[in-house]
Amino acid sequence: MRSRGVAAREASVSSAERLRADLDQAIADTDSGLSVADRLCHACVSVLGVDGAAISLVHEGAIQGTFGSSSELSRRLDGLQFTFGEGPCLDAVLSRRPVLVPDLQHQRERRWPVYAGAVLEAGVRAVFALPVALATLPIGALDLYRHEPGSLGEDGLVGGLLAAEFAALPLLDLVSANTADERDGHADVGWDELAALERVEVYQATGMIMAQLDVGPDEALVRLRAHAFAQGMTASDVAWAIIERRLVLDVDTPWGPHE
Repeated sequence: MRSRGVAAREASVSSAERLRADLDQAIADTDSGLSVADRLCHACVSVLGVDGAAISLVHEGAIQGTFGSSSELSRRLDGLQFTFGEGPCLDAVLSRRPVLVPDLQHQRERRWPVYAGAVLEAGVRAVFALPVALATLPIGALDLYRHEPGSLGEDGLVGGLLAAEFAALPLLDLVSANTADERDGHADVGWDELAALERVEVYQATGMIMAQLDVGPDEALVRLRAHAFAQGMTASDVAWAIIERRLVLDVDTPWGPHE
């Protein structure tokens, strides 16, 4: 007769295999690159019992772009981490460990005060970030969101970790495609797709602020982010408003606009 411990381990293995099969099926027969990343995020919502998912790329402690998402809200929540320079994705990459917050409103939960306030205002109570790595190098995180508080549970955590492994595959596809294109003398399609993820609008708007206010790049970015925080916008929203000449930041204050 099997012990309860043996039965539990076998059930856990069976659950993990089922989750792997479900995630693999969800992203099978798709194009490489961004479409796979989006499909994986949608699969996380279906399989893991969460309300949203996004894959963030992180370089030198800053979010470079959103590689995939299940919804516009998920993409916006990912953008908030870039705007405020804090959040579970950045902590997961820095620590190389999952960051699991089942209830942002818990009295002992005091991480990311600015980010948490914006996320709660958007109706999200639980956030989870699982590092995504190429080889042993963390290059981003899979962010999972839930409107109601509660833990991922054992199956959810196992499935999230598997999904984070899968999230590295589209990146490898892009790198491989780029290598093949170079060998064949074609354009750098893979790298172009990755480069498009970077928040180019923020860099362009930062340059405009530097010229308008005669400040350095660090202060220009601080002013842009400060205005985003004060107005409840993302950095990308503010950047586009500046680029399209709908917003000019005031010379005397980081967040005072002239519309």
